[in-house]
Amino acid sequence: MTRHASARSLALAALLTLAAAPAWGQAKTGTTIGSFLLIEPSARITGMGNAGSTLYDDGLDAAYYNAAAIGSIKQMAVEFSHAFWIADIRYDYVALGFPLRTWGNVFASVTALNSGDMDVRTVNQPLGTGEKFSVSDVALALGYGRQITERFAVGGQLTWMQETIWNSTMGAPAFNVGTLYRISGQGLHLGASLSNFGTQGAYDGRDLRVTYDANPATFGDNGSLPADQFTGSFPMPLLFRAGVGYPVQVGERDRLWLALDAFHPSDNTESVSFGAEFLTRNVLALRAGYQNLFQQDSEVGLTAGAGFSGRLDVYTFKLDYAWADQGRLGGSHRVTFGLQF
Repeated sequence: MTRHASARSLALAALLTLAAAPAWGQAKTGTTIGSFLLIEPSARITGMGNAGSTLYDDGLDAAYYNAAAIGSIKQMAVEFSHAFWIADIRYDYVALGFPLRTWGNVFASVTALNSGDMDVRTVNQPLGTGEKFSVSDVALALGYGRQITERFAVGGQLTWMQETIWNSTMGAPAFNVGTLYRISGQGLHLGASLSNFGTQGAYDGRDLRVTYDANPATFGDNGSLPADQFTGSFPMPLLFRAGVGYPVQVGERDRLWLALDAFHPSDNTESVSFGAEFLTRNVLALRAGYQNLFQQDSEVGLTAGAGFSGRLDVYTFKLDYAWADQGRLGGSHRVTFGLQF
């Protein structure tokens, strides 16, 4: 096995468990499906330690973290994110927000992850059979959010996710819901969300179809009867977020945003993430944070990023970058481009 293939295999194992260490004690790491849904798409919020449950000023960015942020979308907007994930795994995310004026706002997104081709290896052929396989995940989401009052917003999102390993596929629905409350326009903000609440799912496909001999001790019978192998059913990675945010006006044209989120996942231990963003003249932003503090056996940690925004005719654009520490797997990089019109 080449060094590159080894790194990719290690990265896939980490993706499925969303942790770089095995499960000890009460942790349930690796017991859920659809773990790619826990990869945060926004470069802006990743730079802030992925503490995004209280951000309201850019609903398209924050909708992943809290569906209530959909209610803050003021213009039609589109956003594209690409993550340079570990071991060349490709991750892409596209989101669209559309305001309906007094009726609230709608939101749609597509998430895609692909491992690229890998060699098929068996016990008898550890160097490869000459075949290739890949792992791919897709999620389609549709959401709705509304400002109930100037300070209070609610939102929900329905997601259909599908995982494919070579010729075996599994699909399941999931639902997100969130609330966001601003104590004052320039004061404390409170947010809470529940993500990936859904049913269980199990794999099916031609790779699970085999032939067998019902009675090996009997000669002359049909020793190649068709049969299906059944996999176990596993739940979605349910995640509850609760956070506080505080915007601080620094001078006339600068702002500092502080954010802290607490996480209670169904497949891991509790943790806390926090971060800050300094925005000057509504053009340049600098960000830093720390993710999953107190999580058992976690290797992720520091995050950092920067962003630039501007206006071109009737279009407002932004470009954000973030780096996140992934422990022994190195670092990940995200780039997000957004456009409002």
